[in-house]
Amino acid sequence: MHNILLKWLGRLLMSLGALLLLATLLFIGGNFWVLATTAAYIERQPQQCRPTDVGIVFGTSHWTRSGVRNPHFHARMRTAASLIEHSQVDHLLLSGDNRTQAYNEPRAMWRELYRRGVASEQMTMDFAGFSTYDTLVRARDVFQLDKTLLITQGWHLPRAIYIGRALGMDVTGCVADDATVNVGWHLKLREWAARVATLGDLYIWGREPYFLGTPEPIELKERAPIDLILPSLNERFTAP
Repeated sequence: MHNILLKWLGRLLMSLGALLLLATLLFIGGNFWVLATTAAYIERQPQQCRPTDVGIVFGTSHWTRSGVRNPHFHARMRTAASLIEHSQVDHLLLSGDNRTQAYNEPRAMWRELYRRGVASEQMTMDFAGFSTYDTLVRARDVFQLDKTLLITQGWHLPRAIYIGRALGMDVTGCVADDATVNVGWHLKLREWAARVATLGDLYIWGREPYFLGTPEPIELKERAPIDLILPSLNERFTAP
């Protein structure tokens, strides 16, 4: 009886070890795949980001849990306002969480961007961007966007771009980083796990957005030809 128990325990440990190894390989492989397939679509300097009619700004809290200003929020607002100022983007879709009356990410983004000089008619708020996945599905199906520029942190962009391109959208990313801010390990680990979960959302369990709604296409003013915009951009970014 003792030998049987030992043999059974040995097999159990071997099975658990094999499952752990498989999970580790999937975790590493999934992250590598997302990073490798999206790297070519990410620009780290705002002046190099692709001019596009509409840019999507992903929501995050204005404040951290410790009660200080969230540097990731302000980096996104600063980058988005700069893109508008330099005519690389004509309109911003502000997509974030508004599950309760007390928490409203799109409204906080609108106020901060308005304070930075972005006109109200250049902003549209999406109050049902509860996740990166929800934001991009709604951008495509509700706001009728097939080509857009994603504005968020460098650690977040690979997952956002992967989702957008998997949904059939022509998306590129503009990094909104703050060089003075160190990204903590807890945030990195959470993002690594989210990338793997994204593959499941897209290819295994067929995730649906929390709330979709009826189409609300964004109305845009006519954009100047690209050959007229680029010289102006070069002059602005190279001026002393």
